[in-house]
Amino acid sequence: MATVAVVNNKKEKVDEVDLREDIFNVPVKVGLLHEVVRWQMARWRAGTACTKTRGEVRGGGRKPWRQKGTGRARQGSIRAPHWVGGGVVFGPKPRDYEFKVNKKQRRLALKMALSARAQEGKLLVVDDFGLDEIKTKKFVEFLKGLGVDDALVVLPERDEVVEKSARNLPKVKVLTADGLNVYDILDYEYLIIKKEALPKIEERLSK
Repeated sequence: MATVAVVNNKKEKVDEVDLREDIFNVPVKVGLLHEVVRWQMARWRAGTACTKTRGEVRGGGRKPWRQKGTGRARQGSIRAPHWVGGGVVFGPKPRDYEFKVNKKQRRLALKMALSARAQEGKLLVVDDFGLDEIKTKKFVEFLKGLGVDDALVVLPERDEVVEKSARNLPKVKVLTADGLNVYDILDYEYLIIKKEALPKIEERLSK
């Protein structure tokens, strides 16, 4: 097991914890990470884009002018695709963009994302945030003490004080250990984990 320092809000070492090698030190495969991020983003897509075909557009029931003798090109409907206000050819229809990624692969990708941050030295374990009230200014000071301004913060459980103190910071996101995912880990430069959240992460990835 690798050992990592547990720091306080001033980045002073106060303890040490062991990180499991099979979770925080696995070989990183970019291809699998990419696949799982695509899978996550596909699941978030609403898939509600919808256009009307010429059969669904209102109007255009009669022939705009007679077939012959006008000197103009023959037309059958003012709702044909080449008319303004006409139907759309091969336009989007409501659909589900989700595709399958095995649970085993998703779990492995999460381990890889955690390992990537650990191997880069951008995984920080903290014992306390030094917050006794909801105060964004104090949370900014906490991040400055760690030398960080772009981070994903992982808590063992919901904490209103931390969540509300961080919610107005554009480069910070707070999640619980249960909601930890590949996309968010890779989307932020640093990963800050509260000490008590580590056993929950390890338990989740041991199943």
